[in-house]
Amino acid sequence: MKQPLVEKIDFYYNEQGYMVFTEKFHLDRGYCCGNGCRHCPYDFEKVPEPKRTLLLANRKRREEDK
Repeated sequence: MKQPLVEKIDFYYNEQGYMVFTEKFHLDRGYCCGNGCRHCPYDFEKVPEPKRTLLLANRKRREEDK
């Protein structure tokens, strides 16, 4: 039986009110869904090009801004 999602552990709501899944959620799921999720720990492996390259570049830019 699936466990219910826990806010601030499995997901959070961003400034626009969208539910954003955390890296923990994605690791628990075990695979990339191909939707380009912000916290994808699988380097967007199932996202088609050229979107995958753009997502990886945006992630790198965000990490450099920290």
